[in-house]
Amino acid sequence: MKDELTDGPSLSLILDEAARSLVASLEHDSRFPSINPGWLRNRIAAAGHEALRIRPDAIRGLIAQYNAGRSVAPSVIADVVDGSVEILVSADGLSATMSIFPPRGGNPVTRAMLLEALEAAGVVEGILVAEINRAISTGEARELVIARGREPVAGEDGRLECLLPDTRDRVPSIRPTGRTDYRDLGDIMVVHAGDALMRRHPPTPGSEGLSVQGRPIAPRAGKAVRFAAGLRGTAISPDDPDLLIAASDGQPVRVPGGMVVEPILTLKAVDMATGNINFDGNVKVLGDVTAGMTVRATGDIEIGGVVEPATLDAGGSIVVKGGVLGGLGGKTAGKDAGAYGVRCGGSFSATYAQQARIDAGDSIFIDDVAMQCDLSAANHIRVGNHRRGHVIGGTARASLSIHARVIGSSSRTRTELTVGTSPALAGAMLQKTEAREQKQNQLLEVGKLLTLADRNPGRVPQDVVARAEQTAATLTAEIETLRGEEADLRQLIALTQQARVEVEREMHEGVTITLGEHRLRIPHELGACAVRLADQGLGIFPLS
Repeated sequence: MKDELTDGPSLSLILDEAARSLVASLEHDSRFPSINPGWLRNRIAAAGHEALRIRPDAIRGLIAQYNAGRSVAPSVIADVVDGSVEILVSADGLSATMSIFPPRGGNPVTRAMLLEALEAAGVVEGILVAEINRAISTGEARELVIARGREPVAGEDGRLECLLPDTRDRVPSIRPTGRTDYRDLGDIMVVHAGDALMRRHPPTPGSEGLSVQGRPIAPRAGKAVRFAAGLRGTAISPDDPDLLIAASDGQPVRVPGGMVVEPILTLKAVDMATGNINFDGNVKVLGDVTAGMTVRATGDIEIGGVVEPATLDAGGSIVVKGGVLGGLGGKTAGKDAGAYGVRCGGSFSATYAQQARIDAGDSIFIDDVAMQCDLSAANHIRVGNHRRGHVIGGTARASLSIHARVIGSSSRTRTELTVGTSPALAGAMLQKTEAREQKQNQLLEVGKLLTLADRNPGRVPQDVVARAEQTAATLTAEIETLRGEEADLRQLIALTQQARVEVEREMHEGVTITLGEHRLRIPHELGACAVRLADQGLGIFPLS
């Protein structure tokens, strides 16, 4: 076909059906010394060839040759292109996508072409027929998902099931809101030798998946779990290797990797008749602890009555159903900083406390009043349950929150409160990290031995290899436990930046609040409010 328009030089456009290309030739005309791409595109469109795939380099060459004053010999400037389809299978084999490229002057994509492409890609499973039909009808698609495989289902990890109701965990837990009630721990649960404590459930293998190409996809098998070594007061059942039973009478306590059974000592009272108590297990005192006495226990301590100026030291929690009368302000307090103090690794709860030094590894809960006390808790201090809830005088330190109904007194009694990160948290984090790194180094050495045995069969005795494999499994479990404890501590340290002091009714003048380098002295009586870190130091906010 030859161009017949007169607003430019004579252009010849011929569609070569056999070569499936558009051939152009152009005679130079001195009346039209130059042409541009727009003029050429218009001529191609006017000739009905705008759908063809243009060759940009050929177009540029044609224009340059003509503008240089030369005629252009016949040359291919465009091609007839049929529609095409491309099928791509994802790396994991779980999906296939289709791209349909429309024709450029040629034939469109047909269903037969698509079926051939699917067969060539090996896609046989999970084909989405509706999506394919929709794409064919529109004649175009870009990375359209047209097949989905079946994902494998990972196996469940093995787990340890407690067979006892409401067994308490002895590991201090993070309580960001401070709402958990530790005050009433209830009666101490007692088990007897032979009682079932925990059952170990094996991991499951998971369910196999299927790729869009019909190939099976192996699932991730669950991880096995083992009972921790050295669980005091327990044993593995001789009839069932997955059953942990009590080896002696005592109180069951959850620990990482299982359960221990702690012996219980029950006394009517602790006084001159009984002498000081130092017991490996839990101690339950039905009555009072009289002045000057000491009660130490590796587990929990429960006091049914009142604690007079005495010493309580527990590895677990301490519950005092009555109150605690301490020795602060007495004659010996200045000489002996540890005189008549209460310390526990878990939580402490009592009805009231007066002139008492109390240090809790978790939280402190006092129902009625804390008067002229020295309170220190790793997480929370909460004063006030069903009673007054007054903090009057003394000092109180907690990493996350101090909460009471009334803080201070109308007589401006000096009351100092401190919230935020404690050195103990940073020290605990360092200890966990060092312990984990030490075990990782041990695991590395054991791994070297196992690698040697694997590469040199027979060189390492089989019993040595078996012990090394058991040691590696134990170290791996201990490392994972330490990693979890490190993560809990990191979360707790982050939460200390949100530490707060909350008062439900009144906070009096004479109260001083400290968070890190920030210090706030209450200038006058305040109603219900919260004190926490703001942009410019400590701020006073409405109690939410």
